Amino acid sequence: MNLEFYQIAFPGERVRVNVAALQSNGRLLRLLGVGFGIAVTIGGTVGVGILRTPGMVAAQLESYGPIVLVWILGGLYSLLGTVSVCELGTALPSAGGWYVYARRALGEYAGFVVGWSDWIAQSASLAYLATALGEFTVALVPALSGAHKAIATFTLALFAFLQWRGLRSSSRVQELTSLAKGLAFLAFVGICFVAAPPASEPKAASFDLFRVVPFVLALQAIIVTYDGWYSAIYFTEEDQDPGRNLPRSALGGVLATLVIYLLVNFALLHVLTVSEIAGSTLPAAAAAARIFGGRGGDVITLLSLISLFSILNAVLLLATRIAFAMSRDRLFFGAASMVNPRGTPTFALLFTTLCAVVLVASGTFERLVAIAAFFFVVVYVSGFVSLFVLRRREPGLPRPFRAWGYPWTTGVALAGSLLFLVGNGVSDPENTLYAISLIALSYPLYRFLRSRRPRETPVAFRRRGL
Repeated sequence: MNLEFYQIAFPGERVRVNVAALQSNGRLLRLLGVGFGIAVTIGGTVGVGILRTPGMVAAQLESYGPIVLVWILGGLYSLLGTVSVCELGTALPSAGGWYVYARRALGEYAGFVVGWSDWIAQSASLAYLATALGEFTVALVPALSGAHKAIATFTLALFAFLQWRGLRSSSRVQELTSLAKGLAFLAFVGICFVAAPPASEPKAASFDLFRVVPFVLALQAIIVTYDGWYSAIYFTEEDQDPGRNLPRSALGGVLATLVIYLLVNFALLHVLTVSEIAGSTLPAAAAAARIFGGRGGDVITLLSLISLFSILNAVLLLATRIAFAMSRDRLFFGAASMVNPRGTPTFALLFTTLCAVVLVASGTFERLVAIAAFFFVVVYVSGFVSLFVLRRREPGLPRPFRAWGYPWTTGVALAGSLLFLVGNGVSDPENTLYAISLIALSYPLYRFLRSRRPRETPVAFRRRGL
């Protein structure tokens, strides 16, 4: 990864601020630009998964060439999805992401299901990430043993406070933590190539291309690792020029993520043999141990901690926007649509943080995390279907960006998502059934919220044409 790219895209970017937007009270502020979009995409995607997943992939494919190929294919899937969602995001530049597109194209109840599924999955992810951060901290500082839940709760509260201070503060935190993450991964890659001799095992091993099942399983694991490629779409209402900035930031962020993932894999394949990677649940730790000896575990724990800060901030930011958007449409608790003068949806932020804290304290998020992958891909499917529906039903809708290669690119992304859902159902039927049951149980909640909504359509709702 080019370090100059980070310096230009994140802290070096100069954003022209709309004075009228700064003076507005109770509305989201248009302060964001390309730098934030790239930062939130990288921050919301690159995490601990890239340190673990190479072992799962190597165990399935057992050969250098197919391993690299499947990581490239996972990146291409993310790029195809990004191209499609950029059209939706620029045509409907409103906070809330996938929820907005499903509601417009598929109806209010479909939007409700997508929004609630997305918010629940993101809240569970917050609890999981915060708990992991607490555990990594305890691993680095054994004197804090037993305090991982307290550390997780404190971290969630800290990020909530930083975001409560306003959009300018939270966006800067995202840019800086994503920059730190990118530099940390680049440093790890550089050390692997400089400090370790090449692995002795030949890298070109035989592989039967007709072994479809291992290839699909490896690709499934990689798609989960790429999850987060869509993060920039939640903030189009706060972007100064979403029609121009969203494609640049989303595509740039996904390409940067692809480069990071490939570099990490090349570094691991340089230090370790394919069989060593396949036999490790945490290949990055095995590589670090070869370079740093007994301190290798601490190095990877520190790298994991650095990666978690930016992803926690990103997930809390976007989960808050989901709750805000649904509340504005009377499909969430009414207070969640309140925004402070600094551009933060305060109640949505508080409620999302409290839910994550409760999940951390109770330790009941494991089931939700297990079904989160299903929810996320259901959300993808809703977006790709929404693009097809809106292209047919609303051909005159302004589209500052049109998906390249439509309908083929969107069709491939949709087919890949559907295959993932089928594979998930076959490999994990219990959690898939739980996910489907939660979706089915959403209808009574939808009817209850709708019954409490005033008959008159809200002004903001009419003004947006939604």
